[in-house]
Amino acid sequence: MSFNVDKIRADFPILQQQVNGKLLVYLDNAATTQKPKVVLDALINYYQTTNSNVHRGVHTLSMQATDAYEAARTTCQKFINATEAREIIFCRGTTEAINLVAQAYGRNTLKTGDEILISQLEHHSNIVPWQLVCEQTGAILKVAPINEQGEIMMSEYQTLLSSKTKIVAINHVSNSLGTINPVKEMTMMAHAVGAKVLIDGAQALAHVNVDVQDINCDFYAASGHKVYAPMGIGFLYGKAAILEAMQPYQAGGEMIQTVSFLKSTYAPIPQKFEAGTPNVGDAIALGAALTYLTKIGRENIHHYEHELLDYATQQADNFPGLRIIGTAKDKISILAFVLDGIHPHDVGTILDHEGIAVRTGHHCTMPLMEFFKVPATVRASMAFYNTKQEIDELFCALRKVQEMFE
Repeated sequence: MSFNVDKIRADFPILQQQVNGKLLVYLDNAATTQKPKVVLDALINYYQTTNSNVHRGVHTLSMQATDAYEAARTTCQKFINATEAREIIFCRGTTEAINLVAQAYGRNTLKTGDEILISQLEHHSNIVPWQLVCEQTGAILKVAPINEQGEIMMSEYQTLLSSKTKIVAINHVSNSLGTINPVKEMTMMAHAVGAKVLIDGAQALAHVNVDVQDINCDFYAASGHKVYAPMGIGFLYGKAAILEAMQPYQAGGEMIQTVSFLKSTYAPIPQKFEAGTPNVGDAIALGAALTYLTKIGRENIHHYEHELLDYATQQADNFPGLRIIGTAKDKISILAFVLDGIHPHDVGTILDHEGIAVRTGHHCTMPLMEFFKVPATVRASMAFYNTKQEIDELFCALRKVQEMFE
């Protein structure tokens, strides 16, 4: 499939609507991506033609639903090049996936004095679960610092690694700055001291090629709604041997093999970690989203989004009173900034009147905002359905913002 942004935009019904009398300019893709019609159709088709619980029925609808659900798991496996489909655990998203690892692995393996290493770039969802585990086990949370460009300081990261380090949890891509971390190198360094590695891939999956075998991480967490699929669905990848050794995170139906009042035994992976009725329709729609991206071509997407980032960055560099927050050499298409003398929330409100959707605030990275000494930023996050014309409209609107505050 050749890359044609006009044709791609036609795949997304929401992009055709107006907001405040202006054609929507949607630049809030790091918060959630819009959904192509093929994903919406997959979801509607499931509920109209196949709706049934999976794995539990011998009737036709149940078997069809099971086949479609497991096919979506295989699609996820292939998208990240996992070794086996059973290494994919469906869950609500990255947050639940990290909590699963924190509780089912971390809580059961860590002891007093052990260390968990994260970075200063992390989303709250990759900070707070580890703080809870530290409180539960007596482990200690360590933080790798960043430089003024928003890049992890690799020498400091290396220094913090030791035989005490049992878990390293880092994001692949920063949700606030767009920084792409050298996760393969960081994983290799962590493994050298015997640590297990979890990667928060929420912001990476839609923008960069993810190969978990090449990275060699032990866990990889992802959210469907960041990658053009519905909200409330995502997955955790884990190496099969590690998942098999872990205790269940939640208990109930589906995750059991036998149950008696004296003792219960557990189903094999992945079912061991998928207690209760699964989110079948959204899992199928997630598979449809990943198939859609594969057809477009991830290299095509990456190349086009990099063009958008370069174009937006050039305009930002020449915009009086604007300061970019996060200038890493390796970034995805996120432009975070502040305007002199104007609070980001005011910027976002005025932009909305112009039909432009951006995100303002601390972006669930309050420690990162403290590092840059700002209360919040404006974040314009671009996807492959955005255009240079929309970026022009953004900066035209920013000039109006400044004029209102003169």
